[in-house]
Amino acid sequence: MAWIHWASLLLLLSCLAETSYGAVLLSSLPNTLDVFASPHKPDQPGLTPGGTWYFTDPIIAGEDKLGVTWALNNRSFPVGTDAPYRKVNVKLCYAPVSQVGRPERKTLDDLDKDKTCQFDIFAGQYNASSKWQFYESTLERNVPAASYFVRAYVLDAAAVVVAYGQNTGPNKDYNIFEVQASSGSHKTVDIVFICFSAFCFLFLVGFFVA
Repeated sequence: MAWIHWASLLLLLSCLAETSYGAVLLSSLPNTLDVFASPHKPDQPGLTPGGTWYFTDPIIAGEDKLGVTWALNNRSFPVGTDAPYRKVNVKLCYAPVSQVGRPERKTLDDLDKDKTCQFDIFAGQYNASSKWQFYESTLERNVPAASYFVRAYVLDAAAVVVAYGQNTGPNKDYNIFEVQASSGSHKTVDIVFICFSAFCFLFLVGFFVA
């Protein structure tokens, strides 16, 4: 029946509706941004751009806040390096300690296949005229308990990722912070993810076989 094919096609598109980076390799991108992250309780002060933060107590998904600032690293890159930058995507990424034994969080150089940074924090305009750009929000409730860092990708006018920055080093071994899941939320998220993945697979099979 025609409606089944259309429904299958729509579900197929929703299953594949993830950010596409056009087979860009992280290793090919210059690390041009300074990125600072400040997870904190709602009643604690936010971050000061350019400062240093130390993470101690875990923050709770759905309750506590995560502030992020980013700017061109003008100590290593000349003024104007970020002139082609148009958009910035800031993401919450799994630290290596929380990827062990978890292939669904695996780090791959191809950004379209990489599973390190699965949670969006901010997506919007990159402002090259501003020394520091800032965003803060309550951490989404669906973020699982794990260790994290923050990474920002910048895109040019053609929506191609051309550079990045993160609040940790290449080994992702400092400025790591802990997120504690909201009570009962991580089990619900895992179950929903498994069920949705199974439905996607079945519809894909049905669509291409029919």
